[in-house]
Amino acid sequence: MFDLKSFHRVQLPLFALAGPDVIEDEVRPGQTLAFARRLKAIGEEVGVPLAFKVSYDKANRTGYHSFRGPGLAGALELFRAIRHDVGIPLLSDVHRFEEIEPAAEVLDILQVPAFLCRQTDFVVEIARTGRIVNWKKGQFIAPRDVEHAIGKMTAAGNERIIITERGYMFGYNNLVVDMRGFAIMKQFGFPVVIDATHSIQLPSGGGGKSAGERQFVAPIAQAAVAAGADGVFMETHEDPEIALCDGPNMIPLAQVAALLKKLQAIHALVRE
Repeated sequence: MFDLKSFHRVQLPLFALAGPDVIEDEVRPGQTLAFARRLKAIGEEVGVPLAFKVSYDKANRTGYHSFRGPGLAGALELFRAIRHDVGIPLLSDVHRFEEIEPAAEVLDILQVPAFLCRQTDFVVEIARTGRIVNWKKGQFIAPRDVEHAIGKMTAAGNERIIITERGYMFGYNNLVVDMRGFAIMKQFGFPVVIDATHSIQLPSGGGGKSAGERQFVAPIAQAAVAAGADGVFMETHEDPEIALCDGPNMIPLAQVAALLKKLQAIHALVRE
């Protein structure tokens, strides 16, 4: 289980932020709660602290008609049920100022989306909630510039910060992860995570939607942990081929435990 009280500038065991890309319950009722139960069980079985990630709104989809999810109002009851019935820490991304306060009431970790990571007022308001902040590093941010984002959050009185790497975009529907960045970002004293599934995304590469190269999730995650990453962010689905968002990026739920075990072994070796 995530130790939320002690999550502050500490040498953590390998941890995971994992779950489906978006709430799909309006199409597949009960799916999200079932995923939360399964991922909690996987985390306990493997011995990896795990927070459950799921988006209530995919606000930055490529196409206007792409599936976005129920929105925060439609997700509040579900989030309360997950906290009460499953007892697993919850993470979701927040895209609008007016959603910050109600989101902080039901979530343990608030995620700053990569495309909003430089919006000073937004980042500061997220930090002021006192919740753990998962700051997704934009595809246009150099590792050394992460220090400035950290400064915004700590100035707001929050030092419960996760920095998540999700690759760099050089155009042409591709992302590249620079492994040197982990050593640079860890100098700032906060946990650094690899977003192993979005890092292999091919943004807008699927003809009006994003594509991905799922076969590279494990190699990217393993290389990042070997380079010093403290944790892994991964999106997963029972059947990624029928997922309503980012299916090509996600790994099958059946593969999560084996990958976490391998990452755990790499993490332990690196820290010797």
